Formats: sequence, structure tokens, C-alpha cells
Amino acid sequence: MATNRTFTMIKPDAVKAGNIGNILQMINNAGFRIVAMKYTKLSKEAAGQFYAVHKERPFYGELCDFMSSGPIVAAILEKDNAIADFRTLIGATNPAEAAPGTIRAKYATSIGENAVHGADSDENAAIEGNFHFAGVEMH
Repeated sequence: MATNRTFTMIKPDAVKAGNIGNILQMINNAGFRIVAMKYTKLSKEAAGQFYAVHKERPFYGELCDFMSSGPIVAAILEKDNAIADFRTLIGATNPAEAAPGTIRAKYATSIGENAVHGADSDENAAIEGNFHFAGVEMH
């Protein structure tokens, strides 16, 4: 059964570029309600734990370095059909392939520095949300 909550992070590149407010506005304008949010910085170890699913991939070390390079904004969002709708809002991982008007089309600079993270399934939304917000229900 699909849930109505998802998890996102505004990544260090978008935070550094001053795009937090613009991205949050796009999220609100798309009908999402912010249930929980925090401005934080991941240690390299925490980034490694968060992205452990990618540990065997060649980009894992670079990803952990990037995600611990500066502050992020982590958030749990709520809306009917949250995961699918948010994945549509953020656009393709590669900003060159992201649909016009999506977050990544507007604010990402590369595949690696792609402005935002969005959970790709109910299971991952729960795991990722609990990583940053223990005790917040992901229903």
C-alpha cells in the first residue's frame, strides 16, 4: 500500500548556491506539506551510512565526500501519492534529461550535483526518513 509521505534532502550544492527557499517554494506550490525539516551537516561516516545501499558502486566514495561537503536540508513531505509526485517534481537524475520546470532542470548542475534527493519507494522513504527523524511516522 502506498503511503502519503516521502523523504527529501536539499543537497550541499543547492544549499551553497542559495536555492533552499526557491526549492521549498516549488515543493509547497506542488501541494506538499512539510511534516518535518532540519538544516544539518552530514559527517562522512553518516553519509556513508545513509548511502550504504550504493557501497559497491564506483561513485560511492565521491557521493559520500559530496554529501558531507556542506550543509543539507532534510525533510519529510506529505501529499497524496507523495513518492511518485515528488519524483516527477524533482526530475531526472541527469539535469540535462530533466523535464523543464522540474527542480533539477532549474537548480542541478550535473548528475553528481543534482540539487535534491528524493526517496524512490515507500520502503526507502521510511528508512531514509527514520535516519534523519527517528519517531516520525511515514504513513
